[in-house]
Amino acid sequence: MMNQISVLLADDSEVMRRAIRQLLEDQPEITLVGEATGFAQTIQMTQELKPKVVILDLHMKDQSASETEVVKIQLNRCESRIVAISLANDAETKELARSVGAFTLLDKMNLADDLIPTIKRCASWSPNAA
Repeated sequence: MMNQISVLLADDSEVMRRAIRQLLEDQPEITLVGEATGFAQTIQMTQELKPKVVILDLHMKDQSASETEVVKIQLNRCESRIVAISLANDAETKELARSVGAFTLLDKMNLADDLIPTIKRCASWSPNAA
């Protein structure tokens, strides 16, 4: 039996969190351990809950230019793996995903197909794997 994958969901949209929550609930090996609605709350909950995977909306409303560097540093210190999500798929968003140490960046429009397989790959990925 596969180990449980603990997941923290961070998105400021209640509608998006509800949709993602429904996707996760159908997966017996995935446990949603918490939901955050902003970057500060995401950092706090990641440090407290230590989820295996954080699903992170890169464009939450509480992000300001001055906080971006702090968010990057704090998320990079966490042991959790980050699956970044966004409606934007431009170069700036891809760079932001890289800068927070995201395993990958997923388009929110394709989450129904891409999210669960990505979480499973992300949770089993090892930086030392050949």
